Amino acid sequence: MNQETMMLDAVERYIKGEMLPDERVYFEQLRKDNSEVDQLVVEHTIFLNEMNKFGERKSFKAMLHEVHGNLFEAGAIAEPETGRVVGFIRKYRRVISVAAFIAGITAIAISGLFTYFTPQRNNPEIRQLSQQLMEVKQSQKQTINEINRLKTTTSNGPALPGKLGGTGFMIDPKGYLVTSAHIVNTADSVYVENNKGDYFKATRVYVNNNTDVAILKIEDPRFQSFRYLPYNIRRNPAELGEKIFTLGFPRSEIVYNEGYLSAKTGYNGDTLACQLAISANPGNSGGPIFNNAGEVVGILSGKQTTAEGVVFSSKSVNIYNAIDELKKEKENEEVRLTPVISKVKGLDRVQQVKKLESCIYIVKSY
Repeated sequence: MNQETMMLDAVERYIKGEMLPDERVYFEQLRKDNSEVDQLVVEHTIFLNEMNKFGERKSFKAMLHEVHGNLFEAGAIAEPETGRVVGFIRKYRRVISVAAFIAGITAIAISGLFTYFTPQRNNPEIRQLSQQLMEVKQSQKQTINEINRLKTTTSNGPALPGKLGGTGFMIDPKGYLVTSAHIVNTADSVYVENNKGDYFKATRVYVNNNTDVAILKIEDPRFQSFRYLPYNIRRNPAELGEKIFTLGFPRSEIVYNEGYLSAKTGYNGDTLACQLAISANPGNSGGPIFNNAGEVVGILSGKQTTAEGVVFSSKSVNIYNAIDELKKEKENEEVRLTPVISKVKGLDRVQQVKKLESCIYIVKSY
C-alpha cells in the first residue's frame, strides 16, 4: 500500500463522513495545519463530483438507448439510430477506463489508516507524507483534465455549491475582491469563479462582521491581472430614490436586476447600511450595487424575509474603511482602488454590463 493511495483513501472517507470520530478530529487538524492537505480535499471533492456527473450522464444515455430500442420493437419509430449510441460508447470508452482505474485505486486500502494518521507518528513520516501530496495532486489534476477534455460539456470551476455561495467583485486589478463577510467568515477554503467558468483559489485577508464586508485575495498562478477596472467606488452614499442596478450570481450565470434606494439606513436604522427596493435571491449577496454612472455605491448584504423586495446593502464607504484597516493590520497587503472616475459613465446599460461583468465573480465557500 503506497502513501499516495493511503492519502487519497483517507481524503475520500473524510469527504463521505466514514472516518471514526478520533480519526476525523486529527484529520481536520492536519487539514488546518497543512494547506496542501486542505487543497487536496477541495480538489478531490470536485473530482468525485465530476465522476458522479459523468456516471449520471452515462446512465441517462443508456436509458435513452433502451427506450429507443423498445420504441423500435413496438413499431413506433421507423429505424433505430444505433450509430449515435455506438458513437457515444466509443467516444467515452477512454473515460470509462479512467473512471474504473480511479475507482480501483480508491478501493484498494481500507485498514491501517487511523494508525497512520494518529499524532504518535513521528515528524519525518509526516514530512514524507507532505512531499507525496504534490505528486498525488498532479496525478489527480491530470485525470480530471482528461475527463473534462473528453466530455461533451465541461466546467472549469468547482461543481459543488460549497457551504455557502455568493458574489464578489474586483476592487484591485491585481486580484483583490470584495464580498459579504457572512459568505466566507466560517469557510475553510474559498474559491472564486469568473463569468467564463475559470476558477481560482482565494484567501481571506480581511473580514468585518459588523459591516458585513470581506476582502479576498486571489492567490493562484493561473490568474492574470486586469489592466484596469471599468468602475470606481464612490465614497458618498447614494441619494434617496436614486436608481441602482446589480450584477450577481443567484445561479450559475450572471443575473442583472435594477431598482432604487428606498432608505438611507439599513435594518433597524443601521447607519452602516442602506435599504434597496430591488429583486434579490440567495447568491446575490456580496455583489456590487451600481448607480447609473457605473459607480459602486454598495455591497448587497441580505434580504428581509418579512417584506417582499426589501434588500439591504452595506455602504460603499465601508470598502474604504476596510482597506484602511487592512493596511494597519497587514503591512504587506497593499490594495489600490482604480480608477478615480468610472470608465462606463455615459454608456447605455447594455454596454455598461458588457464591460462590468468580467469583474464580477462567483464566491464558493467550503
